[in-house]
Amino acid sequence: MKDVKAPRSDSYREYLIESLKEPEEAAGYIGAILEEKDPEPALLRNAIRKVIEARIRMNAFSESAKEHHEKLDKMLTASGGAEIYSLVELLEALGFRLEVTVAEIELRAESESTDFVESELCPEPANL
Repeated sequence: MKDVKAPRSDSYREYLIESLKEPEEAAGYIGAILEEKDPEPALLRNAIRKVIEARIRMNAFSESAKEHHEKLDKMLTASGGAEIYSLVELLEALGFRLEVTVAEIELRAESESTDFVESELCPEPANL
């Protein structure tokens, strides 16, 4: 069978980013990635980047969130998310489940926003 690459859909990507502006959608999106039984290391980084892109577009990405993202991105780059997925597996073995939910705290976009722009995110891998 011939290897055929499907064209990338910018309209789907835009739809996804728009949907991730809703906190419940973003939480579900990241949660679904964490539930994968055979996780691909780049998927979690990619999902987090898309949620961050949605927050940036809403002007709701604080300096504090930027700093935490930079730390986490370095860790995920180095380990492929091994620590996070090991925690998920341990919790499951103990009969628990890690769940991503929306915090009760309202985002203070106006007071905490930064001039962080989308181009500062690590570039997306071409195949994701």
